[in-house]
Amino acid sequence: MKTKLVKISALALALGLIAGCGATQEQLDEVRATAETALAEAKNAQQRADNAHTVASEAAYAASEAQKSVQTALDCCNENSDRLDRMFEKAMAK
Repeated sequence: MKTKLVKISALALALGLIAGCGATQEQLDEVRATAETALAEAKNAQQRADNAHTVASEAAYAASEAQKSVQTALDCCNENSDRLDRMFEKAMAK
């Protein structure tokens, strides 16, 4: 009787392990699919971030060039203002 009980317990354990492995394989497949989806989304996000970085770098360069143009125009304006002031001073001195 004891031997029969041990054999039945061993058979039940084996069936339980087989059924458990099947469920585990399904769970692993589900986890794998989720991980692959997450990886694809992460790669997409990285690509978007790289594109945004490129656009931001181009914008910073354009802003720098605009700043140089503004500074050049301001310098020219100041030179013209100084020239006009000197011209008026000479005219007033005469």
